[in-house]
Amino acid sequence: MTSQPAFEFTVSGIPLWLMCEYLIELGGQQVADDTIKGEGWQADVTKVEDARIGSLRVGRVHLRVQGDAKVLQQLRPRLEKKLVRAGG
Repeated sequence: MTSQPAFEFTVSGIPLWLMCEYLIELGGQQVADDTIKGEGWQADVTKVEDARIGSLRVGRVHLRVQGDAKVLQQLRPRLEKKLVRAGG
């Protein structure tokens, strides 16, 4: 998927497997370890370097979602709602 609308951000405190699970709950299917595809969208999820606060380390993942603009407009707020609720 190239030259399509996209959104991306890095999220702390969510493990890669859980981010993938959220995307599956939103209608996607896992097609590779780091790729989830849904109708009209594709998400690439990548583990990035942990954030460090003193001796504390917090895991982070980078998410890039591409697809149809109308589909992304509906998908993004649904995903963001899962990311702010404790326990998804």
